[in-house]
Amino acid sequence: MAPTTGPARPMTIGILGAGNIGRPLGRHWLAAGHTVTFGSRDPGRLGPFVELLGDRAHAATYAGAVEASDVVLLSVPHAALGGLLEQLAGRLAGKTVIDATSPIGVSEEGLFVSQLRPGTTQGSWTAERLPHSSVARAFTHFPDELLWSRGTQQRHFWGMGIASGDPQARRVAEALVHDAGFVPVHLGGLEESAAVDPGGRLFGYVSTAAGLRTAVGLAG
Repeated sequence: MAPTTGPARPMTIGILGAGNIGRPLGRHWLAAGHTVTFGSRDPGRLGPFVELLGDRAHAATYAGAVEASDVVLLSVPHAALGGLLEQLAGRLAGKTVIDATSPIGVSEEGLFVSQLRPGTTQGSWTAERLPHSSVARAFTHFPDELLWSRGTQQRHFWGMGIASGDPQARRVAEALVHDAGFVPVHLGGLEESAAVDPGGRLFGYVSTAAGLRTAVGLAG
């Protein structure tokens, strides 16, 4: 993995869920100079993967990944998220949390829909459970199988929607979207992030930053 220009301030990042979202993003962030701890129920299974990534890559339990990090990415299956947040809310206090999970369901018509109650966004749902954390929403609408290829072969061409009303969380999310090879597009606060939830205007949508803004009616 060839190194890229390092970040002005390297971050310590915990990734909870080393799957189709967590793994490519972790690799991007390691290449950008950050330290990444991949959290898992069984960290031993991540050994062969982590060993290939260098000295700044580690494997740990979910709790260990949180303890080792200032920024935490949530990328576990949504069905497991509520229980995990209940266990880790205290440890996540004071940290920046980026929620990349999706409460995805399919309607009788075969359309993607959110499994949350009407009017509730995934970002606000998570923030309710983490009142002492700075929460942002990112990496949710972009097809996960393209996170690595588009972030490496066409760096800083494709837009990535983010949402947060917390200035610290927004700054961190924008920096990490950039370091993953994408262009951040701020959509507003967590209550305004329905566009990146299942069934939203941007869910599954791949476009430039200008294309994302046009799709959701943002000026500029």
